[in-house]
Amino acid sequence: MKTIDVKGQSREGSGKKATRELRKANGIPCILYGVEKGDNGLPVAKPFFVTFEEVRNLVYTPDIFAVNLTIDGKTVKAIMKDIQFHPVKDNILHIDFYQVTEEKPIVMNVPVKLNGLAAGVKAGGRLEQILRRVKVRALYSKMPEKIELDVTPLTIGKTIKVGDVNIEGLELVNPKEAVICGVMVTRTAKTTETEEGEEASAAE
Repeated sequence: MKTIDVKGQSREGSGKKATRELRKANGIPCILYGVEKGDNGLPVAKPFFVTFEEVRNLVYTPDIFAVNLTIDGKTVKAIMKDIQFHPVKDNILHIDFYQVTEEKPIVMNVPVKLNGLAAGVKAGGRLEQILRRVKVRALYSKMPEKIELDVTPLTIGKTIKVGDVNIEGLELVNPKEAVICGVMVTRTAKTTETEEGEEASAAE
């Protein structure tokens, strides 16, 4: 998995007023959930902030990254866990990061790339990709940049479901019956099937 460097600074105030002032100053409030847990058993949360320039290449990309997150000079390995956008302006309101280790599995939404020309497409069908990302649970060191699937054998009406994908070291978290992609029937394919059926009947 690719890595990207992000620098931030600790923030003290976490109320609405402090957050509003931070955003006015072009800062983006963030939270880092650490590996350590508090007395209540929940992950310890560290508030900090970043500038838009620091996270631009992390947010606006189809790729996934491991983040070398430096806060006040201390660097940890993390992933971007959640991001909130303004419903109208579409600017970034808040980002959650999660610290990762080599021992504990993490879950990330990994892009799916389809390779090959499906047999059903050659026959006039249409390849549709339903899931462009799948949730993958794996160790940080095993997390792939993308899941590649060969669609060459797919005939018309056939699909690839989550349960059909088996990759060593990875667990797909989506429901097993969820369809990733499939070859759908088109008008051209229906016409071809009808003509072939009529020709076969005439030959009999």
